[in-house]
Amino acid sequence: MSTTVGQAPPSRLRTAAFAPIGEEGRTELVEARIVQAISVGAFIEGERLPSETELSGLLGVAVVTVREALGSLRHRGLIETRRGRNGGSFVRTSLGAVEEVNARALMTMPRVALADLGVHYEVIASACAEYACMRATSDELAVVHRLLGESRELAPDVWRRRITEVQLELAALSQSVRLTNEHVTVQTEFTPLLALQDLDDRARLATHDALVAQTAATRKGDIAAARGAVRESIRTSVRWLVRFRGELLADPRDEAFRATLESRRRAGRPGSGLDDEGDR
Repeated sequence: MSTTVGQAPPSRLRTAAFAPIGEEGRTELVEARIVQAISVGAFIEGERLPSETELSGLLGVAVVTVREALGSLRHRGLIETRRGRNGGSFVRTSLGAVEEVNARALMTMPRVALADLGVHYEVIASACAEYACMRATSDELAVVHRLLGESRELAPDVWRRRITEVQLELAALSQSVRLTNEHVTVQTEFTPLLALQDLDDRARLATHDALVAQTAATRKGDIAAARGAVRESIRTSVRWLVRFRGELLADPRDEAFRATLESRRRAGRPGSGLDDEGDR
């Protein structure tokens, strides 16, 4: 039996986001981990992050490294520091700032690395989908179906958090601890990039409909259909990200970069759409 949808995913996401960095304990990697945690909804607006000492222990880096990373995140507008007895570092309302950080990460990621990340995610998610077809109960799937029905018309940022929960719950329905843990790890890395699609209504709804199809196939025990829904959704998302990365790299100057993001926010549909002739 899987855990309750609304409670377990943030715990899983936090564990993955704050897995030890080890010898590569650079400030930039600490920043990236915290941005990932915010992007996937492990920490939401107004919520307090772990203390510097706690983050140091979780990530396996020096306190001074954590302090430098938090300072950079404050400068970017992603967090704020409050003093006093109940003080600490808190997540700010900063969807635009998070989006900019994620878009820059997409720009710097080599295309082959992006494709490889998609392959990794597809393999793990497909395996989870297969075992969920054999092991999930009707009651568990009814909860997922209800959440999907309630989520379709949500605002993009709220929708992303809910859909991340659904994706993690579907993975947990495999009843494989190893597969679920691997899914959480890969999804924590991939979701900040996937979230760049969320103001593109067609891309967002395509992801939603694929999850509905996966859930329906799982209820029927149709392994081929469940794996197919996962495969097509992830490959479509990777193609979208490749196009958007190309658009950003076409003019990487700061002013052009911000103009591209602003145009994307206004239009709600960056690039040339999901079903461009070149992607068929």
